[in-house]
Amino acid sequence: MPAKSKIIFLGDVVGSLGRQAVKEVLPQWQKKYRPDIVIANIENLAHGKGVTIKTLQNMRDAGVGIFTGGNHIWAKHDLNELASETDFAICCPANDSRTPQKYLYQITKINNQKWVVVALIGRTFMEDDNSSNPFLKIDKILPKLPPNANIIIDLHAEATSEKRAMGFYLDGKVSAVLGTHTHIPTADAQILPKGTGYLTDVGMIGPYYSVLGIKTEIIIDKFLTDTHIRHELPETGQIEINAVLLEIDNQTHHTNKIRLMREVID
Repeated sequence: MPAKSKIIFLGDVVGSLGRQAVKEVLPQWQKKYRPDIVIANIENLAHGKGVTIKTLQNMRDAGVGIFTGGNHIWAKHDLNELASETDFAICCPANDSRTPQKYLYQITKINNQKWVVVALIGRTFMEDDNSSNPFLKIDKILPKLPPNANIIIDLHAEATSEKRAMGFYLDGKVSAVLGTHTHIPTADAQILPKGTGYLTDVGMIGPYYSVLGIKTEIIIDKFLTDTHIRHELPETGQIEINAVLLEIDNQTHHTNKIRLMREVID
């Protein structure tokens, strides 16, 4: 078993432009950084909400090994059906009452090193009646996980305070706590005092000239009129790519290095 492992975690992949960017850039990053595992948040994968078998297969073909989801993961496909018919390694929010048992978390072994990936969903400002307390839920999950594993947490949450609190709550207990959902990359990639890698939000992979992946004029109109609008995604133009690269010590299972990676491509 190597002394260290590398991981690339891709922020929320949004629609066709997001998928296009992953297919173009991830092979380059794999060649350059040689990650042991690639994880991606895919709750916005299929035209901005949810997943389909085709879009998941696109991402697996591009090199993504494990998928995480959030509050929109249920939008297009019955997850129980997906669990019974396919072998995609998906982590739905473990504290969501709708999550199938198969998707509570994912465990894999790469180069004799065990990896565990867990997705949680926040409750502050999320307006979701299906979720339980993520802090109490992870307390129940951690004792069930295999020992000597690198543990990655995707906290899909709106409030920066909730993500920050979770980072310190799990500091030293997991390898990394990485925030998703708000689609804006934050400038606080760091290693917490007890060795857990932390980032409040990885950001998204999707249309650069947009509001969180949605056409700008639609969101501006929403704020001007206070009306309900239909989300439409740009299908052409520049694409922003946000991800995080981590190096993890396979003995301590703590993060040695963490770096936000951001590119804009045509």
